[in-house]
Amino acid sequence: MLPRRLSLLWFLVVLCFSQNVLADAYGDARAELIAAYQAQDFETMQSAAKKALLARPNYPRALFNLAYAQVLAGESGGALDTLNFLADMAVEFGVVAIDDFAPLRTNSGWPAYQERVEQIIKPVGEATVAFNVLASNYIPEGIAVDDEGRLLLGSIRYGRILRASKSIELLSDARDAGHWSVFGMRLDGSGGLWFASAGVPQFILAEDEKPSRSGLFRLDLASNEIDQRAELPAAEDSQVLGDLIIADDDTIYTTDSLTGVLYRYSVSDKEFSVVVDSGTFVSPQGLVLDVGGKHLFVADYVGGLHCVRLADGRVERITSPDSINTYGIDGLYRHGNELVAIQNGIQPHRVVALALSDDGLSITGSRTLARNLPEFDEPTLGTIVGDSFYFVANSHWNSFDRNNNLPDGLSNPIILKLPL
Repeated sequence: MLPRRLSLLWFLVVLCFSQNVLADAYGDARAELIAAYQAQDFETMQSAAKKALLARPNYPRALFNLAYAQVLAGESGGALDTLNFLADMAVEFGVVAIDDFAPLRTNSGWPAYQERVEQIIKPVGEATVAFNVLASNYIPEGIAVDDEGRLLLGSIRYGRILRASKSIELLSDARDAGHWSVFGMRLDGSGGLWFASAGVPQFILAEDEKPSRSGLFRLDLASNEIDQRAELPAAEDSQVLGDLIIADDDTIYTTDSLTGVLYRYSVSDKEFSVVVDSGTFVSPQGLVLDVGGKHLFVADYVGGLHCVRLADGRVERITSPDSINTYGIDGLYRHGNELVAIQNGIQPHRVVALALSDDGLSITGSRTLARNLPEFDEPTLGTIVGDSFYFVANSHWNSFDRNNNLPDGLSNPIILKLPL
């Protein structure tokens, strides 16, 4: 979890995941909001916060910004209403400990809100530790479980892939294999492991050159050799393929979390083609196919869930009730007619199962599988095996300092298992 006491400006200045994010309506509204905050013009700040919510309806950080603008403008009742709206989604930003929200403490509704917060931050879920991998400062991301129940785990920091059961075996090392940080991983059913890789700044062997390189790689699990490489063509902007899904023997879909592009990769042709160009998604992360393989569900970290029709690339927003928030999704998977999502972009972090409508264009219900567990430190990606969900509980992504160094004493990678 994030520290309980943070600078309020941190909430206003939200991390950008794409260079074009500042050009959209939300970015414009956020810039206006920050300028108004710095000028102590709280009426304009409220107006800008509402504009941001028009651009991204029910976006948690935008709702927090509105509550903050309201309390600064002396509208305690409105601020508490906004915070309760966030609480309806089981989202809270630690306002109980933030001094600028002190005026709310005299409101008659404050004790009830405090009680709601206490319920929201209570750990939820019957997760068990499936693997505790002895690998210091590993910064895990990609994960798979093979047919023998052995864990395959990739590293952002070292660009390694380990196989773990009773012992740990090094399968691939970026120093020798020629790839970079290891992101999403998928077994192909033919003795191979496809994974996305990119030369991000957190990679210990990262070069100073810009832009960063990225691509897809296949590791042959019999020989532990990389037998297929597919690097994205060089571009002016950095590229980071963060996740992938294997559609069939010849087709892989993958998302670039920086440029927003959704790619189709043909294994036989060794070529990438664009399914959805930049400008639609801001920061696409997890992706999963529907039952028929005709549609792709894509989680945009700051844009919510979308359905892509693969025949023509048409994109439709997946709607949900106000009480179900679909922002901040990193890993995304399907179990029957439910989407299993890891949300590390809202507080507290959680794993949820989202029930899909028959047409796949709306969320009809939600189950919280795990929330705010003691092992959590930015959970990231996972994998479904039968009726069980395995996922990285403690990636430590938020432990990097501004120079991409890590502190001592980080816990080893913990893989949790949840019943579905």
